[in-house]
Amino acid sequence: MKRLLTAILLALSTAAFAQGAFPSRPVTLVVPFPPGGGTDTGARIVAQKLGAKWGQTVIVENKGGAAGMIGADMVAKAKPDGYTILMGNIGTQAINPSLYKKMPYDPAGAFAPITLVAELPLAMMVNPAVAAKTPKEFIALAKSQPGKLSYSSSGAGGAPHLAAEMFKEATGSFILHVPYRGGGPAIGDLLAGHVQLSFMTVLEASGHIRAGKLRALAVTGAQRVPALPDVPTLAEAALPGFNSISWIGLLAPAGTPRELVEKISADVREVLASDEVKQKLIELGAVPAGNTPAQFTALIEADRKRYAQVIKDKNITVD
Repeated sequence: MKRLLTAILLALSTAAFAQGAFPSRPVTLVVPFPPGGGTDTGARIVAQKLGAKWGQTVIVENKGGAAGMIGADMVAKAKPDGYTILMGNIGTQAINPSLYKKMPYDPAGAFAPITLVAELPLAMMVNPAVAAKTPKEFIALAKSQPGKLSYSSSGAGGAPHLAAEMFKEATGSFILHVPYRGGGPAIGDLLAGHVQLSFMTVLEASGHIRAGKLRALAVTGAQRVPALPDVPTLAEAALPGFNSISWIGLLAPAGTPRELVEKISADVREVLASDEVKQKLIELGAVPAGNTPAQFTALIEADRKRYAQVIKDKNITVD
């Protein structure tokens, strides 16, 4: 009996040590897009504070390309030990499966969702050289010049692309799509005037809007965004019922131990609950979230079904 009790206590202490020991070395947080976009910005805010909490560096590694699938595939095939995780978004996790017939991994089974990090409303933005000051004025301009205006996106199949295509379908306008390998490059060409329109997250665009380098005509969520209180929703300004936002969230490779997923989730939710992180995300135009792995899994599944129907109904295809 004494030996059995000793063995049980040893096993318990070993398990507690193993859980408490994570991480014992740097963690890689893969962003499946280039630097500068909303997913990247949110990842860097979380990585800095999570690294401070863990006492280990959280390295943000950008692996852009193929609408986020290159970076996502890297994580899907990584060792499921918690040391390589993904900052996915609504595009990589909920939209891509309905747009791409072939993916390098099984989107439904390749990942273990950790937690939703933030909701990201989108801003409908134009280069200041564009004459339109309101969504209605832009709609009129686009319809008067079919095919002469263009919009940039963070990549075919992402939330900005889908929002723009929904806008085109709702207004009957013809605006050329110019896809990029991330939000940063897409905004860069909007700033340069190479394209006239973009739907990008407020998180990645608010600084340019406040500086007057870009003009926000509307936001795409159901409510106005505290970071841009004077900018109306697209629904109230021109298109009743219009609602299309993005989100970002953390995922681990499938097969990561449930206890480890739960620990990372709890630690990230603690970081997101801090006043400093919440205020920073809100100021940049994000809506801080944080939920359990089960709740995040349910959100991904629900959005996957929702956008599959939207894509089918609106006949949206990848360029």
